[in-house]
Amino acid sequence: MQQNNFSRKSILYQRLRKVPRGIKGYLANVKKFRRNARLYLVNVIITGLAMGVFRLLLNFYVLSLGYDEALLGRLITTSSLTALIVALPMGYLADVLGRKYSLVIGALFTGISIFGFVLVPAAPMFYAMNILLGIAQSLWGITMSPFLMENSGEEERTYLFSFGNGLQMLAVFAGNWVGGYLPTWMGAWRDVLATDSRAYGDSMLLVGVVFLFSIMPLLMLSRQRLEHGQRSIFAPLNYARENPKLLGKLIAPLLITSVGAGLIMPFMNVFYRQVHHQPDPVIGTLFAWGSLAMAIGLLAAPALSDRIGKIQTVVVSQAISVPFLIMMGFSPWFWLSAGAYYIRLTLMNMSSPIYQTFVMERVDESSRATVASLTSMAWNFGWAFSPTISGMLQVRYGFGPSFVGTITLYIVAITMYWAFFWRKRGKQVGEIEV
Repeated sequence: MQQNNFSRKSILYQRLRKVPRGIKGYLANVKKFRRNARLYLVNVIITGLAMGVFRLLLNFYVLSLGYDEALLGRLITTSSLTALIVALPMGYLADVLGRKYSLVIGALFTGISIFGFVLVPAAPMFYAMNILLGIAQSLWGITMSPFLMENSGEEERTYLFSFGNGLQMLAVFAGNWVGGYLPTWMGAWRDVLATDSRAYGDSMLLVGVVFLFSIMPLLMLSRQRLEHGQRSIFAPLNYARENPKLLGKLIAPLLITSVGAGLIMPFMNVFYRQVHHQPDPVIGTLFAWGSLAMAIGLLAAPALSDRIGKIQTVVVSQAISVPFLIMMGFSPWFWLSAGAYYIRLTLMNMSSPIYQTFVMERVDESSRATVASLTSMAWNFGWAFSPTISGMLQVRYGFGPSFVGTITLYIVAITMYWAFFWRKRGKQVGEIEV
C-alpha cells in the first residue's frame, strides 16, 4: 500500500515538474512573434475592449428606442448577409490592397458604423450601418488569417492564432465589465435612467472614439502585397472548382455550426434579461467573466493541440460543450445557467483558432485569401438567416425552440468534423483524404 502511494506521488511529482517546462516552451513561442504580429496584437487589445462594450449594449440600445427582438434579428441578418454577398470581391480586394490597408479599412468602416447607429437613431440608418458593418466584418475576417499565416513561422503559428484570440477575449472581458456599468455612469451624467436610450447612445459614442484609436498600430504595419499574377477576381471560383472535395470537408461543418450559432448567440444578453430577469450590470459582469473564461481556453488551446492534435482538440472540446449548452438554455436557476455559460463558452470557442490554422495550413500561400473568403461565406451564411428566424420564434414562443435548433445543429457539425478528419485510422494527425 505504501509502495503504491509512493508510486502515485512520484508520478504526480514528475507531472508537476513538467509544468514549468511547458510554460517556458509556451513563452518561447510567444517571443518568436514578429513585429507585424505584435502590432496586430496591440490592435486586438483596443478593438476587443471597444467591441466588448458595443456588442453588449447594441441590443439594449435598439430595444430602448422601442423596437423589438424581431428587428434585432433582421439587423444581425443584414450585416451577416452583406458579409456573405461581398466575401468574394473582398477576397480579391484584400489581395489588391494588401493585408495592411485591408485591415485599416475594415477598422475604419467599423468605427464609422458605430457612430452612425447613434447619430441617426432610426431603423433605416440601422440597416445602412449594418451593411457597412458587414463589409468591414467581411474584409477584416478574410484578411486576418492570411495575414497571420504570412507573419508567423511554423513553430509559433498555432500559438499566434490562439494567443491573438485569447488576448482579444481578455480585452472583451474588460469591455463587457465596463459596458455593464457605462450606461449607469452616462445616465448619471445626463441625469437620466441607465436604461434610457441617451445613456446607451453616449456609451456607444465613446466606444466609437476608442475604436478609431485601434487604427494607429495598423498604420505602423510593414506592407505586403501579392504580385499581379497571383491575383484574379475569379480566383475563389477557380479554386472551388479545382478542389471541391477538400473545400466541402473544410467548410461544411463550419456552415452547420454558423446556422446553429446564429439562432441563439446574438441574443444571449436578451435571454438573461428576459428569462432570468437580470439587470445590465449583472449581464455585463457575466459576459466579462465569460470572456475571461474563453480567453483562458484560447490560451491553453495550443498546448492541448500539440499534445492530442488539431482536429482532435476541435472535436473533443466542442463535444464536451454540448451538455453545458443544454444546461445553459433550460436550467430554471440563473446561477446554474451562468455556470454552464462559462464552461460552454470556453470549450466551444477554444477550438476556433486551432481550426483556422488547420484550414490555412492545407492551402498554398496564393490561395489563402480565396479560402478565407469561402470560409467567411460559410460562417456568414448561417448568421445571415438564423437571427431573423430566431427573432420571430422568440416573439411567438420564447427561447426554447432556438436552443433546441442550436443544440441539434452543433451535434451534426461535431459529427461531421469527426467523420471527415478523425474517423479513419492509420492517418497522421490532421491529414485529410481528398
